[in-house]
Amino acid sequence: MLVPVVQVLALAATVQSAVRTRDAAEDLQRQAITALRKVKVNGTDCSVSNAAVRKDWDSMSGKERKAYTTAVQCMLSSPSKSDPALVPGARNRYDDFVGQHINQTLTIHGTGNFLTWHRLFVYSYEKALQEECSYKGYQPYWNWFSYQDDLKQSPVFDGSATSMSGDGSYIFHNGSVGGGGTIFLPSGEGGGCLQDGPFKGMVANLGPVSPTMRGQTKVNGSLSYNPRCLKRDLTTYASSNWLTVENFLNLTTGDASKSIMLFQNELQGRFPDGFLGLHAAGHFSIGGDAGDIFSSPVDPAFFLHHAMLDRVYWIWQALHREQANTVAGTLTLNNKPPSRNTTLEDLIQMNWLNVEAMPIGDLTDTLGEKPLCYIYQ
Repeated sequence: MLVPVVQVLALAATVQSAVRTRDAAEDLQRQAITALRKVKVNGTDCSVSNAAVRKDWDSMSGKERKAYTTAVQCMLSSPSKSDPALVPGARNRYDDFVGQHINQTLTIHGTGNFLTWHRLFVYSYEKALQEECSYKGYQPYWNWFSYQDDLKQSPVFDGSATSMSGDGSYIFHNGSVGGGGTIFLPSGEGGGCLQDGPFKGMVANLGPVSPTMRGQTKVNGSLSYNPRCLKRDLTTYASSNWLTVENFLNLTTGDASKSIMLFQNELQGRFPDGFLGLHAAGHFSIGGDAGDIFSSPVDPAFFLHHAMLDRVYWIWQALHREQANTVAGTLTLNNKPPSRNTTLEDLIQMNWLNVEAMPIGDLTDTLGEKPLCYIYQ
């Protein structure tokens, strides 16, 4: 059967667009590495040549991907280290990270520490995988700029044994609402429990605290025990509209790249303008439990998404060295209630994870003093 010419042309245009998108991202990646090689190292053993390398999940071998998901499953089966009086719902080591995020949500989003808090959070998770679950690799990232028009074809979400599991089973739920309840997102084809891949049938013990998918019931007590299957609703509406190379370029080399304030505000979204931003768009592309601003880490894909966010921040820093060590914003979510401005001396604390408190200024350089020493590839 002959394929209509218009369909062939449409497919060709889609392929060409995907190639241009990846080329643009990879070009800035190369520029970032070149810029970092020129940075003078002062009293540190870390450099581009010996730093840990975080990889794109798409480029990892099946063996590497399985090693990662095996380590995550180890976290899910290891005992919690949280104080039961503080995190009564925690039942495993993975829950400790979810509980930490829930506890600090209102002081780590829409704040001056958003970027560095999540940088340390992902790094702490990476170290736990390595030190507690024998993982030999580093934290991978989900490259938004591949398959954003068909998430189910992505190696991250295709549901295979080497994925992060696929979509949830289909349940009718009449969409989700993002952007603090201001942006409607149509339903995908899932919404229910994970049905394939390494995390099939995974149980989430904490949340939802602020559910955004229609039909989800809020937990009674933000850190209470609430075992249920992890739900996911892959939707290309969010990914195709906001996880775009245009938005990426605006952040890294365009108008939004001119200051840390412009960068982080654009990254986190302009909700009154109907702009979800790369941060929220990633969460709502995964959908289901991942859309909850408090308990979104219950979905293991959270850490691949936030590694990609950190990669964008890392590229921006490499290309804007004169601003790489700057912060902007206050200490509370969208400055509610009003609070003072964030400073480089403010501590990032993750007391429930047994992580040493660190000043923000020590986390603005991934090639700086210990503990951070990594780059992206």
